[in-house]
Amino acid sequence: MKEQTYKDPRPAEHFAPFHERTREHRPNWVYELVRLVQLPYLMLFYRARTIDSNLVPMSGPAIVAPNHFSFLDHFFVAVFVRRKIHFMGKSQLFRRPMQWIYSPGGVFPIRRGHRDEEAFKTAHAVLDRGGVVVMYAEGGRSRTGELGEPRSGIGRLALESGAPVVPAAIAGSARLRNWRRLEFPKVTVQYDDPIRFDRVEAPTHEQAQATAVEIFERVRDLYGSLREGGRRQAVKAARAARRTGGATSRLPATE
Repeated sequence: MKEQTYKDPRPAEHFAPFHERTREHRPNWVYELVRLVQLPYLMLFYRARTIDSNLVPMSGPAIVAPNHFSFLDHFFVAVFVRRKIHFMGKSQLFRRPMQWIYSPGGVFPIRRGHRDEEAFKTAHAVLDRGGVVVMYAEGGRSRTGELGEPRSGIGRLALESGAPVVPAAIAGSARLRNWRRLEFPKVTVQYDDPIRFDRVEAPTHEQAQATAVEIFERVRDLYGSLREGGRRQAVKAARAARRTGGATSRLPATE
């Protein structure tokens, strides 16, 4: 297993242009091009499918909070959602030439190993203009093949912004590292009803962590159902819920 670099030694000033771009501009044609290229690849090799992507609000600010196993999770989460999504990604990704894809494609950096307030300022700028931000609930990839533990960052962003949070479970991507053995697992992404939290201007660490735990419990439930019952059962359950009206917390949305 490749060793991870947890602390980026580059100064914060190095990443200022990427934050500035995200704060001032929405993703451009690069986003659409990447989606166009990735969609057939993900559907062909990983039989990628999504369940209830309509639960991502059609308009207005929203935070999508998935689990995280693979570098391809960005694409699995976004490719079936019609809205353009911004991602908070580790700063180590921002190296030439890929930084020229990531930045106009909706990804902005967070410096791992540092208390990176700039990343939160950028996330708030996106939400303030009515955009969607993906922030992984575990704060980084789980490399054990099992769900990790929630980090307080997702709770902090949810409380500070007051934006609805859409829990999401990605099942199957933990096995993507087996591609060298010609294993291409089936990947399913399922979204849950948005959760609303009362806005807190300056949440404590304890408040943020408690909120993160509440969000991640929904992710765990979705993920457990996908692993135990499989995609087919999850689709049947989602269709049944829609026929009976489902949960009352659903917001106006589009697939």
